[in-house]
Amino acid sequence: MSETSSPKKIRVVLADDHSLVRQGFRRMLEDDPRIQVVGEASTGSAAIRECAKLKPDVIVMDISMPEIGGLEATAEILKSQPATRVIILSMYSNAAYVRKAIEAGAKGYILKDAMDVDLTRAIVAVAEGTAYLSASVSNLLLEGVKAGGFEKPLDDPYERLTLREKEVLQLIAEGKSNKEIAVLLDISVNTVAVHRAHLMETLGIHRTAELVLYAVKRGLVQPK
Repeated sequence: MSETSSPKKIRVVLADDHSLVRQGFRRMLEDDPRIQVVGEASTGSAAIRECAKLKPDVIVMDISMPEIGGLEATAEILKSQPATRVIILSMYSNAAYVRKAIEAGAKGYILKDAMDVDLTRAIVAVAEGTAYLSASVSNLLLEGVKAGGFEKPLDDPYERLTLREKEVLQLIAEGKSNKEIAVLLDISVNTVAVHRAHLMETLGIHRTAELVLYAVKRGLVQPK
């Protein structure tokens, strides 16, 4: 009598900076026998490390993550783990955010206010190779295409920044000092200062307050 093997579960990593939110996601997903939560991350940097270690089928990534943003973490993960599918979680049904998520390589974009409807469906869909967008996001994209509003800018100075410079930019925007950034990234204060000077030169920004505003506009941090 031959044994039948159980279907392979979809291995998922949850990346959100709020532990209670991750717990809620985990409880929601563990009710589905098709899904197994194999790891969690509270920062963008930790999400990159967890994916390198666990090689999940899917990572559910909050767009606003500490240390390095969800979109930057997505792009970095997909460089070394192209088979991993990324679903971006966001509070924003903003065309610019959706476009940036797609450009970073995300296969799903769902809104937090539709989590109970979309999360499990999105994970199963992207694991099977299908893109998944919340209904309101799909409508937004359709309207954007009709209006011709999705042309890619010819030159985006932000894309000329290195991953480390993007990390430093986000931490500056989160209010961290050069010394605090040095500790978080395990580099010297002088190295932080060099990264800071270079990213400000690249972006054409000369004051910290302007850097913070720039980071908010790009969705790297949420306005306070």
